[in-house]
Amino acid sequence: MMGGSPNVALAQELATPQDGFSMRVVPGAQFDKLQLPKISLPEGNTPDSTTPPTGAIMSPTAPAAGITPYADPRSFQNSPLANQNELLLEAQLTADSPVLSQGLVWRVFSPEPNAEDKLPLIATATGGTASFSLPEGSYLVHVSFGRAGATKRVTIRNASRHEKLILDAGGLKLSAKLPDGHEISDKFLRFSIYENEDEGSERSLIVPNIKPDTIVRLNSGTYHVVSNYGNANAVIRAEIVVNAGKLTEATVEHNGAEITMKLLRDVGGEALADTSWNIVNTNGDIVYESVSAYASLVLAAGDYIAVAKNKDRLYQREFTVESGKNEDIDVFAKAENEVDSDQVD
Repeated sequence: MMGGSPNVALAQELATPQDGFSMRVVPGAQFDKLQLPKISLPEGNTPDSTTPPTGAIMSPTAPAAGITPYADPRSFQNSPLANQNELLLEAQLTADSPVLSQGLVWRVFSPEPNAEDKLPLIATATGGTASFSLPEGSYLVHVSFGRAGATKRVTIRNASRHEKLILDAGGLKLSAKLPDGHEISDKFLRFSIYENEDEGSERSLIVPNIKPDTIVRLNSGTYHVVSNYGNANAVIRAEIVVNAGKLTEATVEHNGAEITMKLLRDVGGEALADTSWNIVNTNGDIVYESVSAYASLVLAAGDYIAVAKNKDRLYQREFTVESGKNEDIDVFAKAENEVDSDQVD
């Protein structure tokens, strides 16, 4: 099932709270102190009125002949921000939605690649609206909101500038249930989101290992979602559309159950240690392998053969998994269950 909520509510729900706002500028640290050399005089000498001692700083009111007076560090031209302009940046989910106040990551790059053929990162900021002081020039500005992002080229001249970036993004929240409506334990359930590539091409993984009911921020579009119930063959795939400015909630239905396999000598006995397990489906494909006294797993509904190996002996049992029916499957180490290795593919 899928549904949408208003833009204002979505912006509030999608935003991840941040503790305030922070910014750091990567290159070019400013020095706030000038380390002056110590003034030393030869022993027994005293300075006269015309020759400065070694290491002395010349006074601007009495420069030596032929030397230009130094620039006053307090002058406007020598201020670190004298030739810089404010760039104010805001982001929205859509052109009609409110400005996002939290959850954004801003990055400002130089558009010219460096020697490593990468765009140099100039400054970053997190939170909502961001403000940067930058010299005149062209920049590439990128904003990310979860897995959604937008990039814009900005040129700054001798004036402040205000830019809004439209993310064209929404949210996706995924969950799963069994056919009878019962919930599936979160510890067995995970989702992965892939790009929805054309048929036959390899899909790019966008977000792996997502817990149920987690809101994932994505650019609008169609995505390929994979839901794993356990780590064997209980897998559901679906194509889901994310709309800009809306939260899409999707629930998939799994047909599977939780199974525990044990190799026993007698009914009610202890599980035999150092047992290796192969679970084979009706097509002869191995869907699960492990080495343990207990083999706990989730299987899709269907018919299977359990093959247990202990001390070079093989035992097998056929069984059926019914959706939502969790149970123990006991294999007994008896002669009637023993098979030769050449009987097992």
